[in-house]
Parts: sequence; C-alpha cells; structure tokens
Amino acid sequence: MSNPISVNDEVLQLLRNQSPVAIGISGGKDSTCAAVATIKYLNSIGHTGPRVLIHSDLGRVEWKASMRVCEDLAKLLSLELIVVRRKAGDMLQRWESRWQNNVERYRNLECVKLILPWSTPKMRFCTSELKTAIICSELIKRFPGQKIISVSGIRKQESSNRAKAPIHAVQNRLTNVTHQTSGIDWHPILDWTLDNIWAYHVDNLLPVHEAYTQYGSSRVSCAFCIMSSEADLRSAASCHANADIYRSMVDLEIKSSFSFQGKWLGDVAPELLTPAQQSDLVRSKLRAVRRESWEGQIPESLLYVKGWPTRVPTYDEAVLLANVRKAIALDSGIFDMKYIDPVTIIIRFKELMAMKGGGK
Repeated sequence: MSNPISVNDEVLQLLRNQSPVAIGISGGKDSTCAAVATIKYLNSIGHTGPRVLIHSDLGRVEWKASMRVCEDLAKLLSLELIVVRRKAGDMLQRWESRWQNNVERYRNLECVKLILPWSTPKMRFCTSELKTAIICSELIKRFPGQKIISVSGIRKQESSNRAKAPIHAVQNRLTNVTHQTSGIDWHPILDWTLDNIWAYHVDNLLPVHEAYTQYGSSRVSCAFCIMSSEADLRSAASCHANADIYRSMVDLEIKSSFSFQGKWLGDVAPELLTPAQQSDLVRSKLRAVRRESWEGQIPESLLYVKGWPTRVPTYDEAVLLANVRKAIALDSGIFDMKYIDPVTIIIRFKELMAMKGGGK
C-alpha cells in the first residue's frame, strides 16, 4: 500500500542538501508509520544524509513495552536509536517538584490560588520540556553546523489543532549560535487516516504496541496521559505493569487535592489502591471542594492575569485573603505560611507591584 508523503519545496531543498533527518518515535502507531514511510521516501529520492530515530524516555509514566517497540523498529530500519531523558528526573518527578514549587509560591504570596501540579491540554510542559527541548538539545550536539530535519508523526485527523498543522515549521529550539545549527519540524503523514495507519502496519509487518493489541487503548504516550480518554485510562489501568505508577500518581492527587484531568484518576481503578489510599482520596476530594469554595470568595480583579498583580487589595479584601490563606494552609497541611494578616498582605502586594514596575 502506498500513502502520500506530505512534502513541500522547503523540505525537499533540505533533503537534496543531505540534511540530517531525526525521526521522533514513541512506540505508538503513528510515529512507527512516520518512521518507516519517511525512510522509504528518503531512499526513493536518493537522500544520503544522516538518519536516526530518537525517543524521549519519560520514565515511570511510560508503558513498559514502549522501549521494546522502539528498539524493534530501529532493528527493522537498521537505524541508530537515540534515547534521551530529562536529567532532573522523569515526568512524575517533574509533576512532584512542580507541586512543591507551587506550594512554596503560595507560602510567599506569589499567587493567590494554589496551582495544580499537573500539565494540562493547554499547558503541555510535559511535551515542551520532556520531549521537544531534550530532543532538540541532543540533535544540536549530534549535528553541529547543519540544518536539521526533525520528523514527527502527527496527523490532521487527530484533533482540530492538528488539522491546522503545516507540512513544516521552523523549530526555534534547533537554532544554536554556538553549534551553528538550525532546523525544522517536518510532518510527513499529515493526511493519513487511522485506516491508512493500520493498513500500513499490516502491509509492512510493523511492530505493534501491546497497548493496542492486548489492552484496547486507542493511543500510546504516557500510560496515564493528560490527553487520554476515560476508556484509555481504564485500558492503561488494566495492565498490571502500570499499577505502581497509577498508585504513585493517585498519591499526588491525594497530596495536592487536584484531580489529574479535572476528573479523578483515583476513580478509574480504585481496586488498585490500598485501603489507606481509598480513604485518603475521599478526604482529598472534600479538601478540593473546600479549597475551591474558599478561593471562590477572592475578588476576580485580584486573580491571576498577565501582568499580575494589577492592583493592591483594599484592607477588607486583605482581611478576606488572610482568612482564605489561613484556612487553605491549615486544611492542606502547609506550614510556615507568610503573609497571613491583612497588613503584611498589603505590603506584599505593594512589593510585587514595585518589582513588576522595576521598582518604580
């Protein structure tokens, strides 16, 4: 079966100049097809530049089988597989450290509401920090002095946002003055449908992740992903190898009182939780309701917007903020709170306003 490769003049020019091509793979169906189809296309046009596969390992949150599928694909294509990881820890550690940092921000009145630990569909630092940034950093070191093509297997059919994706886009993270690099993202299977993807797997005898074949998941990324449907979360939970990370992520829900996706991950497979976790989760949900109720009293004009804070609270508003902060801190077990009386709150807002204005 032959499916069209999405390519344009800009990409073709780089390929004719034998630019290095790095294909990002996850173990999922789309990146597998993108890798094989891209290599076949490069062969057909006589590209002789460097080619590698690259996988960003997110640690405990990944399906255990993902690395094996990536390795099998590398063997099939006879390509080097580069595996990169965040030096400061895996995805769960990033969420945990974000929570600790957000608690510290709350202590110091650098925000008026507690901030969730999780990445979200609108705030995907999981992708930007643990995938894009780390992959680009490795490619810059690997291919100094070159214009690099970074391939990903996104498809228009996947979402309304991806339906707007271009065939290529400049990837600013590949620009490095010291190493004299620049580069683009290339999306060669943009127009492929889901039927195209599975037919290509069959026709080319491609490795297929167990998440699809054994557990019925529709996608492969993190086992429990911020973008997953409830059905996919349940599929992931049905895999015994994911039980430990499931419990660890629910622990963070319990500690923070913030649900994973706006709905509680702990409700997906409560049978995997210990009795203590089940009880603690009930209490955490009640804490979330109380926190939201207390925070709902804060005047809208004091909430975060770009350029926050935009004004200093009145004395009565500062009294309200003090009461809200003390209640949330006590309920959440946050100790050593600062700025919990109206006078210091007003002083703190004035400090923040001055800092924002460069001391003016």
